[in-house]
Amino acid sequence: MPSPLQFDAPSALDYFAVLVAEDAGFPVLEAAVAVAQDDEPGLDVQGVLAQVDVLADRLVRRVPTDAAPLQRLRLLNQYFFQELGFGGNINDYYDRSNSSLPAVLRTRRGIPLTLALVYIEIATQLGLQAQGVCFPGHFLVKLRMPMGEVVIDPFTGRSLDREELEERLLPYRQPPSRLGDEAVPLGLFLQPAPGREVTARLLRNLKEIHRSARDWVRLVAVARRLVILLPDDWEERRDLGLALAQLGLSGDAVDALALYLEHRPQAADAAAMRRKLSAWRRAH
Repeated sequence: MPSPLQFDAPSALDYFAVLVAEDAGFPVLEAAVAVAQDDEPGLDVQGVLAQVDVLADRLVRRVPTDAAPLQRLRLLNQYFFQELGFGGNINDYYDRSNSSLPAVLRTRRGIPLTLALVYIEIATQLGLQAQGVCFPGHFLVKLRMPMGEVVIDPFTGRSLDREELEERLLPYRQPPSRLGDEAVPLGLFLQPAPGREVTARLLRNLKEIHRSARDWVRLVAVARRLVILLPDDWEERRDLGLALAQLGLSGDAVDALALYLEHRPQAADAAAMRRKLSAWRRAH
């Protein structure tokens, strides 16, 4: 009697790769939850998504079906920031758990991006048009309303007017050139962020946290996800190679760095990276 077929369960990275394979219908919330599998290997991603659905459904049931968009927005803000108590973790902003959706749902504390992802999902289920904005230095939420756009700071729950947004943008603006170029209009900084860009921002937040902590194991895990998410970003391949080398995985580090140099032979750091590559090959 032939033995039954056996299939290996997909790894967390395999699952992530499937999620982020296509830009169309990019499941940004699911991808963000899946990132937490690095710290919680047994995490039930669909269970976490169901938790968000429960929070959204609780509000949807309260709101009259004929409620105007502005009324829906007011009820959403009261529910999310006051009743549920979501807000920024001002006491420990760089705690890696602030970038973990399951942890944010448990503690109601996070960074702007993770708070925004939960807020946007609830807003969408409430019938509002909400989108994430990769604003310089601080992730924001933009809602399209009949009277115009509303920009929310998910860290504080405040809506931001044009003057406040311009003020926040000042440190990131290039000084005007002698040719009289005009400053980039504010509206260009408020464009909706594609799901791939949002996920990359989340991963890069974690990447810097782990690099600062010299947590090479976690850094490698995040770097692998970035390479999957951004396969043509060769700098991410370089950074993966450097992180792998810190763990003594010189064979994998050689492969990653060689690929970087193949595609970026004229990079400013190419000479230094070639020296590293030669040293790793000798050691391997």
